[in-house]
Order: sequence, then C-alpha cells, then structure tokens
Amino acid sequence: MTGGAMARVSAVVFVAAMLQAVIVSSLVIGGGAPDLLLVVAISLGLLRGSIAGAVSGFAGGLVVDLLTLDTLGITSLVLTLAGFWAGRYAETTGRGRRLAPLVAVGVITMLAGVFGFVLHYMLGVEVLARHALVTALAPTVLLNLLLALPVYALVRASVREPERFDRSPEVEVLV
Repeated sequence: MTGGAMARVSAVVFVAAMLQAVIVSSLVIGGGAPDLLLVVAISLGLLRGSIAGAVSGFAGGLVVDLLTLDTLGITSLVLTLAGFWAGRYAETTGRGRRLAPLVAVGVITMLAGVFGFVLHYMLGVEVLARHALVTALAPTVLLNLLLALPVYALVRASVREPERFDRSPEVEVLV
C-alpha cells in the first residue's frame, strides 16, 4: 500500500470511529444500535485483505475505546478479529462476489456480538445474556446489513488507488 493509500485508509477509519463514538452509538432502534466502525472494518478487510482489515479494526477500536472511556481493548480486539475475518473471507472465497459485503457483515456482526459478550463476561462485567445475544443482536445485525452496501461503496470509492496504465512502447500488428 502506498503512502497516499495509507493516509486515505487512516482518514476513513478515524472519521468512522469519531462518527461511531459521537453519533451512531446513541442511535438505538428496536433495541439495537448500528455499528458503523464494524462495517467499515469489514469493508476494508474485504477490499484490502486480512492485515489491512485487522489493523484498521484495531486502530478504530482503540479510538472508540479512548473516546467512550469503555474498558480499554475490548472494542479493539473485537474489531481486529472482525477485520481479519473479513479479509480472510475475501482472500479465500469472497473477492469479486456481489453479495460478499452482505454475507460478511451479517455473519461477522453476529460473531462480533457473541465474542464481545464473552469478553465482557470473562472480565467480570455484568451483561445480561438475553439482552446482549437476543434483544440487541438481531436489530444490530439488521441495521448493519442496511449500512453494508452504502458503506462498502463509500469505502471502496475513497480507498481505491487510481489505475495506472503502462504505455505500450510500440504497436504490434497481428495479421
């Protein structure tokens, strides 16, 4: 990845983390809240691979953890794994498929919700299993699926590297 591409990816992750911490996390609809940063990390994993997805998930999660004063590292760890999983899915089977963003966002949102619950439980934070795994998870999956295609298109447009065409030094005529 070139320096310009890294700067664009960093800007996308930072803006998504700020929007998630300040605005999106307070939008509770049907018991769940959309997770814009998760969808961005998944999109970057699908577009750039597992390493870029994991790094962007970690960086964005760290920003959100610092802004919300939540338990430091939980969001970072969940988003790191989410970005990595999306990148591995793209590298193995999902690249070029039209529904890859929807499949990845749906499955990874469910896995991230369960993994986040398990992490909170292991750290001794009181979380109601019914609320975390049933009441909030289903609306969150649906809201993230609604965000998936527009966010994927925006991320793809903002981090795409310009195409470079090599000029042919000569013209070959085939007869």
